[in-house]
Amino acid sequence: MSDGEHRPTRIVLVRHGESVVTVNRVVGGPRTCSGLSELGQRQGERLRSRLERTGEVDATALISSAYPRARETAELIAPALGLDVQVVDGFGEHDPGPECDGLTFQEFIDRHGMPDWEADPFTVTFPGGETVAAFHHRVGVALTEVIAQHEGGTVVVVCHGGVIDAILRRSLRAPMTGDFDVHTLNTSLTELVLGRPGRWRLVRYNDAGHLEGLPAETPRMSDG
Repeated sequence: MSDGEHRPTRIVLVRHGESVVTVNRVVGGPRTCSGLSELGQRQGERLRSRLERTGEVDATALISSAYPRARETAELIAPALGLDVQVVDGFGEHDPGPECDGLTFQEFIDRHGMPDWEADPFTVTFPGGETVAAFHHRVGVALTEVIAQHEGGTVVVVCHGGVIDAILRRSLRAPMTGDFDVHTLNTSLTELVLGRPGRWRLVRYNDAGHLEGLPAETPRMSDG
C-alpha cells in the first residue's frame, strides 16, 4: 500500500452491560448512572473471555463513554485487548437533563408522558435535556474526531444503545428518527468499516453469541 493510499478504519461498537438503573427502572443519565448490575458484570466477563479466546478484534484504541456503566464494561474487556481505556464524553447516551435524570420510568411517564421517539428530532423529548438532534450532533462530532485521530486503526468504542443507533443512522444515511428500529443487546458487537471518506460498510450488528445461557436482560424504556 502506498503512503498516499487511504487505509480503512475499523470501528467496533460495544454496548455496555446491563446497568443498575435499568434493573431499578430509572432514567439513568450522566448524573445518576450507578454502573453495572451483577448480570451486566457477567456479560462483560463473557465478552472478555470471547475476545481473549478468538482474538477477533486487534484493537489499536479502546474508548469509553464517561458513564459508569460504559466505563466498567470497558475496564472488564481491557485485559483482552491489552489497552488502557480512554474516556470520550461525546459518546455518552442521550442526556435527559437534571430535571429528569434519576426519575423512575413511571415518575417520568406520569409527569411528561411516554416519549415519542418518532417525533421531530428538534423538539424537546426530555424537558431540560438534549433534543435528539443535539444528541446526534454530539455523537457525530465525537465519531469524526476519533476517525481523524485513529485513521487506519481498529477502535473499540464502549457506549450505549442510543449511540449505536445514532452511528448506524449516520453511516446508513438514514434520518435521525423513524424508518427502522434497532434493539441492541448488552455487550453485543457492532462493526463498521470506513473504507474511504463517506463510504461505510456494516460488517456485523448485535453479535452477542457470548451471552448464550445467561438470563434475559431487564426490559428498558429506551436503549440506554
